[in-house]
Amino acid sequence: MIDVEGKTAAQLGALIDAGKLDSVELTQHYLDAIGASEYGAEIYVRTTPERALSEAASARDRAKSGTRKSRLDGVPVSWKDLFDTAGIETEAGSHLLAGRIPEKDCEVLRRATDAGCICLGKTHMSELAFSGLGVNPRTATPPNRYDPARAPGGSSSGAAASVSYDLAPIGIGSDTGGSVRLPSGWNGLVGLKTTLGVVPTDGVVPLCRGFDTVGPLARSVEDAALMHEILSGNSVDIGDVPDLSDCRFLICETTFLDGCEPLQLEAFETAVAKLEKAGAKISRGPMQEVDEVLELVKYLFTFEAYREWGAEIEAHPDAVFEPVKMRFMGGKSVTQDEYLVAQEKMMEVRARYDARASDFDAVLAPTTANGPPVTQKLLADIDYFWDANLLALRNTRIGNLLGLCGLTLPTTTDTAGLMLLGKPNSDERLLQIGLACEGIVAA
Repeated sequence: MIDVEGKTAAQLGALIDAGKLDSVELTQHYLDAIGASEYGAEIYVRTTPERALSEAASARDRAKSGTRKSRLDGVPVSWKDLFDTAGIETEAGSHLLAGRIPEKDCEVLRRATDAGCICLGKTHMSELAFSGLGVNPRTATPPNRYDPARAPGGSSSGAAASVSYDLAPIGIGSDTGGSVRLPSGWNGLVGLKTTLGVVPTDGVVPLCRGFDTVGPLARSVEDAALMHEILSGNSVDIGDVPDLSDCRFLICETTFLDGCEPLQLEAFETAVAKLEKAGAKISRGPMQEVDEVLELVKYLFTFEAYREWGAEIEAHPDAVFEPVKMRFMGGKSVTQDEYLVAQEKMMEVRARYDARASDFDAVLAPTTANGPPVTQKLLADIDYFWDANLLALRNTRIGNLLGLCGLTLPTTTDTAGLMLLGKPNSDERLLQIGLACEGIVAA
């Protein structure tokens, strides 16, 4: 078999289409690599070899007969362990769901399977998806690509590690407050946060139903776009790439840049300078709406999360890592009236933000204000864990609160991503802009 290390999902699909790569051999390569990796068990909860090889054999037959279903037909994919998989444990990184076996695939897995994608297995994650650090002492903590001793970012930690450690060409995660973009940023990947409702969440273990979204973690924007087509059912014209001289970006100098670690800020400003040199028109200014919407966090995320899982956690208080449990319990005191008032305020702020940002193609920001902390320090100090988690999620969750789509791109600085926040339901346009930007900011 030809060397596939580091190749994108799109490149692998093209090799399959050209008859130069066998999907069964490719799938076995990844299964073998997972088994041989010193981090395999820390990245994957379990692999699904029987299913994967069966799907790969069908993909090989389609390739030979010229009936491939998509450009990613025959390409293996990893799945965060909150996507229901028929007959296979889906436990969302928590002992609370130990032994949970769904009867059918979730909708996005069904769509991916129909498009010919190969289900490699399920990846580790933060408990019930309620931590941005990716540290999970109850199951496993995947390694960070640049330093295994540091946090991988979460909650789609294993999804990011599966791609960055070359144990999958592409991974599927979820993003409620940053859980696709944050681990992508810390591991040098492209991560797409889709607009709420564009990709179905049927059969996905919920955290906050008003904010849960599904998206890919990938090596390229092209890969993210191809997978977005499959998961959403909406076409993405990746040939329609804008000229950067036609793009207008806004840098919000309110909150996004506050308290950023020097490395993150320097990487951001370097990427911005490259875009500006390439012809992009960039404006800067404060956005009051960002501060206003962040003030609603304690009433919205925690309320929904506690109502979803609070009773189960209270019944088994020792089953959940203390800092994660504290986040859930933070929603217990929030009343229904406070939640509804906050929701109303959120919608009002969203309308003002949309008007303010309407003249721009995207808002630019550092994906995270901080880099990945040392895992052992997080485990040894709950207060440090809490503070690091809140700071890590600050920039990304703004997009969730404002109902935006978001994309993080790798920069030339390890663990520092550039985030583009697009208008609601402009996922295709955001991906097209990302295609125009990725080579420039990574050069």
